[in-house]
Amino acid sequence: MGKVIAVDGPAGAGKSTVSKIVAAKLGYTYIDTGAMYRAVGLKLLRTGTELAEIVDGIEIELDDKARVFLDGQEVTAEIRTPEISKLASDVSKFGFVRKKLTELQRKMAQRGSVIMDGRDIGTEVLPNADVKIFLTASLEERARRRFEELKAKGQAADFDAVKTEIALRDKQDTEREIAPLRQAADAVLVDSTNLTIEQVVAQILAICSTH
Repeated sequence: MGKVIAVDGPAGAGKSTVSKIVAAKLGYTYIDTGAMYRAVGLKLLRTGTELAEIVDGIEIELDDKARVFLDGQEVTAEIRTPEISKLASDVSKFGFVRKKLTELQRKMAQRGSVIMDGRDIGTEVLPNADVKIFLTASLEERARRRFEELKAKGQAADFDAVKTEIALRDKQDTEREIAPLRQAADAVLVDSTNLTIEQVVAQILAICSTH
């Protein structure tokens, strides 16, 4: 059985991009926990039902191609909007939501050979992970990346608005009472501000090989 790798960090740090590549190079399964919270947010937006009712019967699946399925329907592209990003942060504040998704995430990790990214993987979800990475970058750089990503997808975007949104997300994630975003004591810090994707991947692979 291969290692269990936890990657945490703030919005726009490149966790998903880097984790997908590392998973492919190692032959591991990539688990995007942020996508799971986005799926909860999408269902809340679609139904307007009480959050507790939504979570109780929700079905979220991630396949080996990083596609996301909500109640059997693929929503991979639909969950990647600023509105859903905000909702994901909102619903993540609730203990019963985190409890439900943490249970699902731990089951996914039991098979080993996985790399899981999110906000509280190394601190809460998988405290016994073999390798823990805390991936970050400056606010300016993270906003620039998200702005370029939205433009590439043909979505209307304003840089200052994107920067404000990410700063708000940082505040929500680090100040929430339940499982706030923080670097685990035994996590290795990787600052990607001035690094290419390839350089970040190389750093993480090097860290994995020595742990």
